[in-house]
Amino acid sequence: MSQLTEQIIQSLKDRSIPEKAAFLPGFFKAFPGGYGEGDQFLGVTVPDQREIAKQFFKEISLEELSQLIENPFHEARLTGLMSLVYRYEKTKSESEHGVLVDFYLNHLDFINNWDLVDSSCSQILGHFYWKKGKKLFYELADSGQLWRQRIAMISSYFWIKKGEFNDALALAEKLKNHPHDLMHKAVGWMLREIGNRDFEVEMEFLKKHYHTMPRTALRYAIEKFPEELRQDFLKGRI
Repeated sequence: MSQLTEQIIQSLKDRSIPEKAAFLPGFFKAFPGGYGEGDQFLGVTVPDQREIAKQFFKEISLEELSQLIENPFHEARLTGLMSLVYRYEKTKSESEHGVLVDFYLNHLDFINNWDLVDSSCSQILGHFYWKKGKKLFYELADSGQLWRQRIAMISSYFWIKKGEFNDALALAEKLKNHPHDLMHKAVGWMLREIGNRDFEVEMEFLKKHYHTMPRTALRYAIEKFPEELRQDFLKGRI
């Protein structure tokens, strides 16, 4: 590791909270058979990680970012990804954006829990591919790998915020019956975000699919509906 990478890791360790380090493996299912199996935790709060990322993102090299994102400690990976997002957001050059996107895609194996996905993919991939073809996201959705599939779904959040729903809806239809609960939550969340911007678009999708959607996905999708309408969906009366 470089001197700067070691400094960042030490900064994280200095902010470690033992009780949090003991709690997080259970929260992120890092036990045998869990979706985060084998992950290691220092016990650092997200605001502290964000502060460290803001402190170092301007000077850290891509090689040093690799050292963070490939680190066995969860907080090091998240801090590295936060730094990458900050760099991407401060960069105005399309070519430099492309370099950072390629870097991100080359590190997908290490973006291996839901918070790592959710804090980075829409900000980087969603932004970069907003006005471009979306083939990558359908390939990720078809990959059979949970985290890449979640990246495909959550990246659409950027397009949803821009009022463009077609690819988000197509990905939701493709992934709505995924076997994992974390994908049910991702699909439901994105449908809810669509509904926050265009209620009728979400309603049209739900009327077509709600009978066959997993319950978790449906509950997330209708969370902000008026209670009577929410109950109609839950009880199959639509």
